[in-house]
Amino acid sequence: MATFPPSPPALRAELMTNMYDVAVVGGGFAGVIAARDLSLAGHSVVLLEGRDRLGGRTYLGDAFGRKMEFGGTYVHWTQAHVWCEMQRYGLTVAKPMASEKIYWLADGAVHSGSPLEYAAAGAPLIERALGDARERFPYPFDITAGDVSAIEQESLKDRIDSLHLSEHERDVLGCMLSSLVHSEDEQGIAQFLYWVAVNLDSWDAFIEVAGTWPIAGGTGALLDAIVGELEAEVRLSTPVTTAVDDGSRVTLTTADGEQLRARHAVFALPLNTLGDVGFTPPPAEPVRAMVEQKQPMKTIKIWARVKGEVEAFTASAPAGKHPIATARTEYHHEGDTLVVCFGPDASLIDGHDREAVQAALRLFVPGIEVVDTACHDWVNDPMSQGTWAHHRPGALTGAVPLMREPHGRVHFAGADFAGIGLVGIDGAIETGANAARQVAQALASA
Repeated sequence: MATFPPSPPALRAELMTNMYDVAVVGGGFAGVIAARDLSLAGHSVVLLEGRDRLGGRTYLGDAFGRKMEFGGTYVHWTQAHVWCEMQRYGLTVAKPMASEKIYWLADGAVHSGSPLEYAAAGAPLIERALGDARERFPYPFDITAGDVSAIEQESLKDRIDSLHLSEHERDVLGCMLSSLVHSEDEQGIAQFLYWVAVNLDSWDAFIEVAGTWPIAGGTGALLDAIVGELEAEVRLSTPVTTAVDDGSRVTLTTADGEQLRARHAVFALPLNTLGDVGFTPPPAEPVRAMVEQKQPMKTIKIWARVKGEVEAFTASAPAGKHPIATARTEYHHEGDTLVVCFGPDASLIDGHDREAVQAALRLFVPGIEVVDTACHDWVNDPMSQGTWAHHRPGALTGAVPLMREPHGRVHFAGADFAGIGLVGIDGAIETGANAARQVAQALASA
């Protein structure tokens, strides 16, 4: 069972003399899975989390008098790792609200129609943009198997420019990609192609898998179930600043100067925070470069409480042309409607500004009345420094696979470095379990 002990001086002195089998740094889904698997295998484990809570970039918080998902939310029964965990704990998914009407911004005008009409407008453009996905990644379970050297140098903008689209076509394509785009220049096209290849060469399948089905009871239900099995020491509000691997152990130093020792360490932190940790020896050059550059995603997720039970809708706008890229009715609550909104750039809209969110939504649905909003600022959160990862050109098949390999006695995990489940809850679980297997094998052979 997990324990959350205080840290008086006597305890800190005791910890400085302790040798753990494993120290896990980061308490998101990757970290708690690694800590659970290793502790249940009989290893001594300490789990160190910089925040005052577990969950990482998932966060089931309170708003509007109910629990709301402020971070990662969606799962799917085709995602092997997360679905296996949900089955283990008797959890399932909640049925989403189906949109009856779609609004999309193209060529300066808002268009509307049924989901089928929207698909008819966008599907041919998606095919032109991403139709070579399976050719580029013929064996999606092995991201390095195809010839991706050329495609890995292309940005999303490079690919779109090569299609020679009209302004209207470019905007419709932008709407189809909307919630996934922050910067066309900085995001590699390879990641879009890989997502499609993994999901049976289907953009529609990827969209359903990645952003449709929430966990019944929320991400907290799954997190609590995993944590309930932990037989590890859990320490919150304990960020780690350095890790020194001397070949026989890893010595970790926390922000308040404590030192802990472990035979192996698993770092389950977002890519954009890894630069805040001093690693000795440093990772290999491709990894160092990726960590220094960081990943570019600075999007925002906003919840809007809309007056009345409005018609279920989805709205989309090309990134850079509106502060809200995607909005969708998600729940009815106490006679009102809760709309989830994704913006391409957190600096373009204040998620706590009710009037600004209302004005943005009224572009699509004139007269809609926002009575309250809620969000979490992941971009300025020092423990995340951004949202889910989209890798820059060159990183996806270069540095990212290296992150899944042991770095001496230091191992990395997290959705940002996943394979099949790249950037989702499924990927976090995938890499946490993989890191646990690597460490267990190393401990067994020592």
